[in-house]
Amino acid sequence: MELKQTAESLSDIEKKTLKALEQEKFIGLEELSKKSNVQIDSTRRAIAWLEEKDFVELEERKESSTELTERGKEYALKGLPEENMLKTLQGIGGVGDFPEVMNKAGFSKEEFNFALGYNKKKNFISILPGEKPRIQLTGVAEEIKEESLQETLKKIESGEKIENEKSRELETRGLVKNVEKTVRKAKLNSRGIEALKLLGTIKQRAYNIQGKVPELFIGKKQPYMRFLLEARRKLAEIGFIEMESPLIVSEFYNFDALFQPQGHPARQWSDTYQLKRPKKGELPDKKIVERVKATHENGWKTGSKGWQYTWSAEIAKRLMPTAHCTAHSARQLAKGVKVPGKYFAVARCYRPDVVDARHLIEFNQMEGIIIDESMNFRKLLGMLKQFAVEFAGTDKVKFAPDYFPFTEPSCELQVKHPKLGWVELGGSGIFRPELALPLGIKEPVLAWGIGIDRLAMVKLGIKDIRQLFSDDLNWLRNAKVAQ
Repeated sequence: MELKQTAESLSDIEKKTLKALEQEKFIGLEELSKKSNVQIDSTRRAIAWLEEKDFVELEERKESSTELTERGKEYALKGLPEENMLKTLQGIGGVGDFPEVMNKAGFSKEEFNFALGYNKKKNFISILPGEKPRIQLTGVAEEIKEESLQETLKKIESGEKIENEKSRELETRGLVKNVEKTVRKAKLNSRGIEALKLLGTIKQRAYNIQGKVPELFIGKKQPYMRFLLEARRKLAEIGFIEMESPLIVSEFYNFDALFQPQGHPARQWSDTYQLKRPKKGELPDKKIVERVKATHENGWKTGSKGWQYTWSAEIAKRLMPTAHCTAHSARQLAKGVKVPGKYFAVARCYRPDVVDARHLIEFNQMEGIIIDESMNFRKLLGMLKQFAVEFAGTDKVKFAPDYFPFTEPSCELQVKHPKLGWVELGGSGIFRPELALPLGIKEPVLAWGIGIDRLAMVKLGIKDIRQLFSDDLNWLRNAKVAQ
């Protein structure tokens, strides 16, 4: 009964292959493909399935054959240089000067030199001296009646066997190569013969609709990468323009332009990385640098007293991996912005930190700025709440007062994670005059920086930030795709 059920379940290509093996001993798969009128790839699949059902025996063995190289294929088509030289000489009366023979034969310099040396060595040609040397056919060339090497190459191409001596010569010249390949042959076993007898009694193929189907892992974007793309798309849809976000910036943009003094603890090795080589970069426009310097030293025209120290351009030139996205906002303001205007960046940031479920030393931030006379702090809070609902899929949002050297007033955005509880997502505020005015901006600038890694944790329902960058195939295959 089991044999009949298996025979009934055979596919069309299995049946054709099984019938083609009738009364045969071992037969090669290419020959079997022709005999069954089934394409070779389908024949290979059919044989694999029939072997799994224990209907056939397989035999594998190594076989070597001679094949043409790329140059050999070229010469099989257009002829070998030495033979073409002799044909060309015959066509122009048996004698011709070097340029004439070269041009009529269509030789490259390399082919001409080879043919000249080869034919002279065989005594097929002689070189007549004179102001312009000429090539002349000899009687020896006229007497040779052997098969041309071009014809030999064509025979090899069609699969014919050739003499070993000719094969060695062509191999030495790099026109043929010996190839070893595995040849598979198949034949029916006793169980296959019984199955073949049953085929005549089977009217249609049987299907088991209760059987298990293989699990399919369709191609899709990595869940976190898709989340970042969606965040970019949504911001662009509401009018935000994406800013440049280089991995390496100068301390001028990361700290000085943000009104952080050069002696601030955040600028020490324990809080930020610095580049070893190259160590320093270039500062922006001299006028901007002078205004930032004056703001640090005495407040310039900002209404502040500054930090009351001597500001150093050499410290500001030092290069570092970006520590926070606000550095890109400073670069954008220095380059120039539209008023009103909205800008954002989703960028990689780097800080020395203790790696745990909520912290990494390399992470992503989403930064945004809005330059608009009509905006105020209350509108900023409403926009941040909307972001949390839209991007994290949570309506449990709260704000807490906070301090940042470059915004006033400032606040912190928190959302409720189902497993981690209240999680800080980032900070926000209005840029201080000490930041905006030296960069040439007189309008209010609302700014926010969100730890988008943590936002994604809420959206994707994971409790360890490291899982966002995981190579765990089980998670990658089964994780829900963020919408």
